[in-house]
Amino acid sequence: MKPAEEIIGVVGFSSMSVRPGDTAVAMGIGDLPIASQSHLLNMMEHAAVTAIIEFLDSGETTIFANVAFAAVSPANIGAELQASARCIAIEGKDLLFECEVYEGEKQIAVAQLKRTTVERVSFLARTAAQSLIA
Repeated sequence: MKPAEEIIGVVGFSSMSVRPGDTAVAMGIGDLPIASQSHLLNMMEHAAVTAIIEFLDSGETTIFANVAFAAVSPANIGAELQASARCIAIEGKDLLFECEVYEGEKQIAVAQLKRTTVERVSFLARTAAQSLIA
């Protein structure tokens, strides 16, 4: 990974149009036809990955570590959503992002998202070995 001073402050973006299949009711996690929180979180993760991809070394990637998420307003079917993620800190292999989702001027969700840098091949090897032991 590149030095922290090159990464802190970088921003990534993602967007989506809310379709009927993207709603809480369609996913079985509620009975309202509003954008599911899992889709909002996916947008934030995609924005975070987009922000830092060019700063990773060959063979490196990041994986989800944890999130503090708050839904602020609902987004209905047809809403055009934009997410952003800004890297605000790096602690060892952990990258912390401040994330937001908006529909125009209306804030839909906010989060602090942590992703951890891993070496792709050794991570997959450890994962495979663990599944053999279990």
